[in-house]
Amino acid sequence: MTEHTAPDSPATDSWTLANAKARLSEVIDRAQAGPQIITRHGKPNAVIVSVEEWARKTARKGTLAEFLLASPLRSADLKLERVHDAPHDELP
Repeated sequence: MTEHTAPDSPATDSWTLANAKARLSEVIDRAQAGPQIITRHGKPNAVIVSVEEWARKTARKGTLAEFLLASPLRSADLKLERVHDAPHDELP
């Protein structure tokens, strides 16, 4: 990963916070091709991605019920016993 520092630098995916602020339009344009990492004090701090990438990464891939029904443990015939201990005292 290379740091983007000058307008004539080759395409990159990492920007200092100062450069990202100064060239936000370019950061956003480049995010259409791939994630853009913003660094602060030399450490990765944030990532800018396209709306399409965000939607793809955050899309729900089914319901919890579908996940549980598809579990390989569904037919494992597990024998579980519930513990009927008294509840713990509440903290003061």
